[in-house]
Amino acid sequence: MSQESPEPGARFVGRPGDFDFLVGAPWRVRNRRLRRGADGREHWVEFEALTEAWSHLGGQVSIDEIRFESEGFSGCTVRSLNLQTRQWAIYWINSRHGGLFPPVFGGWDGERGEFYGEDEDEQGRPVRVRFLWERLGPGCARWTQAFALLAGAPGWVDNWVMEFERLPGAGRG
Repeated sequence: MSQESPEPGARFVGRPGDFDFLVGAPWRVRNRRLRRGADGREHWVEFEALTEAWSHLGGQVSIDEIRFESEGFSGCTVRSLNLQTRQWAIYWINSRHGGLFPPVFGGWDGERGEFYGEDEDEQGRPVRVRFLWERLGPGCARWTQAFALLAGAPGWVDNWVMEFERLPGAGRG
C-alpha cells in the first residue's frame, strides 16, 4: 500500500506530535486478544502490559516499548511521519520474530486515528489490517486492531484491543 493513498481518506492527516500523548512512563495496558485454541475455535484472552513512549525529531518520530510479562515477549512500535504526504507509517517489531512487520499508513481526524495496510493472519492468509487509535482524554487511550480477509467474507473483525491508562502519579515524560 502506498503512503499516497491510505484507506481512511483525505480528512485523516498526520502532523508532528500526533502521538505525543503517549510520551512518558509508565502506562498500564489492558489487552484483549482474539486467539484460536487447539480446538480451532476463537476465544478472547486478557492480559496486562506496561509501556513507555518517546518522541523524536520534533514529534515526527514516535517510539514505544511494551512488555507483555505474562505472555513472555515484548515489542516496539516505530512511527514515522512523511511530511510530504502527511501520513504516518507505523511499524511493529516483537521479541519473538525480530524483523519489522509490514507497516500501516494513515493519520488523524480530531481524536481518532485510522491506519491501514496489508499482512498475513496467524494462518498465513493475506489480510487487510486496520489500526484505530482513540485519544480518550488525559491519561487514557485505546488502540484496536482488525483484520479483513482479502479473499473471503467482507468486513472487519477486531482481534486485539489495548486500553491504555497512565498509572497514578506518572506524568508526561
